[in-house]
Amino acid sequence: MEIGLLPESLSLPVALFLLGSSVITSMITASLGAGGGVLLLLLMASWMPAAAIIPVHGMIQLGSNGGRAMLTWKHIDWRVIAAFAPGVIAGAAAGAWLLVSLPAYLWQLTIAIFVLYLCWGPALPKGAFGPAGIFIASTLTSFISLFVGASGPLVAAFIKQIHIDRFRTVATFAAAMILQHAPKALVFGVTGFVFARWLPFILAMIACGFAGTWLGLRFLNSLDNRWFGKAFNLVLTLLALRLLWQASLTAQWWV
Repeated sequence: MEIGLLPESLSLPVALFLLGSSVITSMITASLGAGGGVLLLLLMASWMPAAAIIPVHGMIQLGSNGGRAMLTWKHIDWRVIAAFAPGVIAGAAAGAWLLVSLPAYLWQLTIAIFVLYLCWGPALPKGAFGPAGIFIASTLTSFISLFVGASGPLVAAFIKQIHIDRFRTVATFAAAMILQHAPKALVFGVTGFVFARWLPFILAMIACGFAGTWLGLRFLNSLDNRWFGKAFNLVLTLLALRLLWQASLTAQWWV
């Protein structure tokens, strides 16, 4: 199989636009804590083949979060990650086994409602942030991630309730998303997606994302935890409202 620099379905102007978008969206996530991954998913969905969007986006996010975790290594909460990892395996295994096809609006509504609750509702009981609670959150979001590719805001909102420190939040979220995106290579590879055709584009997107992460962390350093918390809640709220809007449009097709 001959592999070109770009897959046939992607033109050079679109590829360059998406590469620039990778820089900007990585800056957003690194500086504001979340939002960049969903924005990039939206942009990719505008031009890429439907079958390629979630697997390719997953590999790009795997690399981008890897770079973010590397640059913020000392801030990662390894206690949270140790509890998060088994849930990723359980959620990915359940998703690969079931391969469900539920209406998109159900996922969108579920994610949006939980994100809004985690941002503005009463704080979850402390027991929810123990190993069992983190495992359950990881399992559910990992399962959802295989089908909608937009579970990041839910993971971010959950981790936000554990940590106030901005660097701790960004670093731990990055490490959690590495674990969540990693199984996609196996799951989609087994189901027949040919990653090799997209490899040069994926690597270029990851490189651009690393540059955006470096710039975003410089900006994050200039914020204090209070302003970061407000910006984080605002970004997550906008993402949740967008999901509610999408759900209202999608639901019309299922009425």
